[in-house]
Amino acid sequence: MDAAPKSAVPGQATVAARRLRLMAFDVDGVLTDGRLYYSDEGVESKAFHVRDGSGLKMLREAGIVLAVITGRRARCVEHRMRDLGIEQLHQGIENKRSCMEALLRELGLKPEEAGFMGDDLIDLPVMRLCGFSAAPADAAPLARQQALWVTPHEGGRGAVRDVCEFILEAQGRLSAALSPWIANPPSGASREHPDAKSGQRG
Repeated sequence: MDAAPKSAVPGQATVAARRLRLMAFDVDGVLTDGRLYYSDEGVESKAFHVRDGSGLKMLREAGIVLAVITGRRARCVEHRMRDLGIEQLHQGIENKRSCMEALLRELGLKPEEAGFMGDDLIDLPVMRLCGFSAAPADAAPLARQQALWVTPHEGGRGAVRDVCEFILEAQGRLSAALSPWIANPPSGASREHPDAKSGQRG
């Protein structure tokens, strides 16, 4: 076990985020609040935050490859990632580090060009592998210790949005990503929310 958090060096998280070309996320406890819902038929469902989806789309549009690596399998996750345009979805993964290593080989990237956001013990090896790592505010203590950056918000409640904006800010791209929403639009112009699909948010 690593004795000291990697974030002991001031500004290290920002420096690491500048190099990112690939950012991967866990699902339960990161993209969700970690709770599992089951129907009477045994179908698993989850709740996702719309602001997290908006952040992911901004990050993708800035040229960062997005991936999801999770130990569980759920059809609702497939549907949500399809909505967000995330093609690199890896479910039922017991060894997330090995999955990330294979993904790096596939994309021709180095570990320092990749990041991972996790919240529990299973995420520690892949967080150690990547140049950048993050954890939600309510992650397990060891995950928070391992992370280069801990978000202000909890998992499933805007933590992913925090990370997306942190990366964009580190790379000098946040203003450009936000400009369509804060600049004065031409007369009669309309804006589509970045997480909108077929006129719906979410």
